[in-house]
Amino acid sequence: MSDIAPGWYKDPADPVTQRYWDGEGWIAETAPSPAPPGERPPATGAIGIPMRPTPGAPHGPADSTRQVTGSTHGTVHHGLGPMPFPYPLPQASVALPRPHGLTLAPLSARFVARLIDILVVFALNVVVNGWLVVQYVQEYLPVMRELYQRFLKGQSALDVQIPSRVTWLELAILGIAAALWFAYEVPSTAETGQTIGKRLMHIKVVRLESQDPVGIRRAWRRWNPLGLPSLFWCCCGFGFLLQGADLLAGVFDRPLHQAIHDKSAGTVVVQVSGPGDRPGTPGRPATGNKEETEGDPE
Repeated sequence: MSDIAPGWYKDPADPVTQRYWDGEGWIAETAPSPAPPGERPPATGAIGIPMRPTPGAPHGPADSTRQVTGSTHGTVHHGLGPMPFPYPLPQASVALPRPHGLTLAPLSARFVARLIDILVVFALNVVVNGWLVVQYVQEYLPVMRELYQRFLKGQSALDVQIPSRVTWLELAILGIAAALWFAYEVPSTAETGQTIGKRLMHIKVVRLESQDPVGIRRAWRRWNPLGLPSLFWCCCGFGFLLQGADLLAGVFDRPLHQAIHDKSAGTVVVQVSGPGDRPGTPGRPATGNKEETEGDPE
């Protein structure tokens, strides 16, 4: 978190307005910023935050300038007049992205939320898939014993026959597991952006371009890169590798930490304070007009 106190500061994009800094980033709303007659506003950095003069530098209003670089506005020169008190300068010149005025969800919260969702889906599989798993184990145990005995004797196991029922049970178990995961995650993401894990961790999936609900088609696209590889778990762990690569992409992606499934759907995961967290408060701009978004069928 920045050392700058929350408040209204001069908008770097429009000198006649102010923009609210909530301690972490800028919000979307602006307000008029009329300067009182004869009063000079404090000099600001390239991101619009009052900055401290450099020690030893001249402080006269006419002969002192300071160059600030590294911002999205390029190089800016500001005159530094007398200041009533020094302002701290943020370490970074560019604020972190805040989709729709909301803070990006921490990776740790996303990880815990995913673990909770895995446990919930596992519990559903115990109830729905339990009988099939028992049948699968009973059918496959003789095969495992035969393979183990041949290994101990140094014999080839290439001619060991696997009953066809084992293959069909394996496919049925994986298909039902994927269907349960889809039924658990896709509808809840489409409607509220939150599964049970995300709700407990106070994080949410939102569209990049608006605060409309994610929608069933986009939630389906988001689930596909992570959920469909579960059908390949039996292929030497190939499905697990695909899912691991998907999740790791979110760790290294900048600046929004989007996993592959987020990029596929055009979504991002943000942090919310709870069910009562509504747009329109400082740091959370109001939702756009309905007429501007109802053309998207998703």
